[in-house]
Amino acid sequence: MPPLRLSDRLESIKGVRLAGSPHACDVNVHYSSDTCHGTIASITPHDFPPNSEPSQPPLLLPALTHPHIHLDKAFVHSASEYAHLLPSTGTFQEALSFTTEAKASFTRSDLLTRGEWLLAESVSSGVTAIRAFVEIDHTVQLKCLDAGVTLKDQWSNACEIQIVCFAQDPIFSSDFGEENMVLIEKALARYPQIDVIGTTPYVESSIEAAKKNIDWAVDQALQLEKHLDFHLDYHLDPNKEALVWYLLETLKQRGWTTTSITKRVMLGHCTRLSLFSEREWAQISRIIHENDLPVSFVGLPTSDLYMAAPQQENQGKPRGTLEVPEIIRKYELDVVMGVNNVGNAFTPWGSADPLFLACLGVGLYQAGSQTDAGLLYECVSTRARASIGLSSPKKSLAINEGDCADFIVFRDRDDTGCGISRPRKSVAEIVWDPPGRINRDLVVNGRLNVSRGTNYDAEPLYQYL
Repeated sequence: MPPLRLSDRLESIKGVRLAGSPHACDVNVHYSSDTCHGTIASITPHDFPPNSEPSQPPLLLPALTHPHIHLDKAFVHSASEYAHLLPSTGTFQEALSFTTEAKASFTRSDLLTRGEWLLAESVSSGVTAIRAFVEIDHTVQLKCLDAGVTLKDQWSNACEIQIVCFAQDPIFSSDFGEENMVLIEKALARYPQIDVIGTTPYVESSIEAAKKNIDWAVDQALQLEKHLDFHLDYHLDPNKEALVWYLLETLKQRGWTTTSITKRVMLGHCTRLSLFSEREWAQISRIIHENDLPVSFVGLPTSDLYMAAPQQENQGKPRGTLEVPEIIRKYELDVVMGVNNVGNAFTPWGSADPLFLACLGVGLYQAGSQTDAGLLYECVSTRARASIGLSSPKKSLAINEGDCADFIVFRDRDDTGCGISRPRKSVAEIVWDPPGRINRDLVVNGRLNVSRGTNYDAEPLYQYL
């Protein structure tokens, strides 16, 4: 049985407000004959009966996206079999060590259970698109990938899941590098469900091996026509070479944009880049724009703030994470935000709700204006979806004809138990203080999530075919 119970196809959602508009409208849905996927047919003014217009119609916004999240390592701390692996020092090396030990005990049932926890909490928050990392190496073999592919199929009615075949461990160094690479190439040949190739160049034992890692990944992605996703430059050492320069040059030299490939390249973490000067950021922007490189950056602040500590002698410095709004506005680069890890030694705090990230960004980036709030919402919704190649580039929260019918309708239900509900009238109020899941009605491909048991049939808001 599918994990999410969806309604019949919606004909329209009536009397809702869209971002930036005070007026109520009807969002009408069309379904393709071949896929039955819902898209926006039209948006028309809503005609309220006389004297019945509510003071604040519900706000309809685009659904949320996870552009970068680890499916196989989620909620390790919530599983009893890993109770002995709770953090004691909170260091990156401890997280690597504890995670390696945990991976040795992964089972299919355990992976499916924790994966379902993550997907359930994500979808109920309003997520309909996910880029999910699953690790392949000598420890887990293809176990995580197999579980990820199963979950991708089981949850296909609720969200679109991109599977990342991910090399967390070295593939050009260490005693197991060659075995790790063989396993990844085996997986790529065997599983057509893999959408993305992901590696972690910085785990290699030398800068030369890290560059070989990049070369191999770029060549594989070009040959197999896969998206590419790097964990890159995850440190705060100003004396260590930033690999972003080598990667951009490699994409140019390999002719990423001159071939027929239409896939994108994502760079995650990149905390070393938080030390870059304006001149260096301007140079990155110039290289990307002049060569039309489809490169996006994803800031992962919950992990970065916890893990990306400065060197011991520089403890007075702030921790590093990408300055998302500034990079977008000043350098016109494509930057989004992702949850990354949840409930494990790399990130024991935070939740699977992308709106938690948008809210965190208000304080983290001192982004307190209503315009800032709109941008932060885009970074976990429309911009994030486009960055992983699931939609054309979109730099607003506008709902347009032809868009996928994936929405959140924000309601004003009482979630206090006191018979009192507080309306959130704008995108800013949604971001500044995200409402609970009970106040988020999720529409997936034109169908309403009715799993919660609310009597949606009695609501004039939703009209069915």
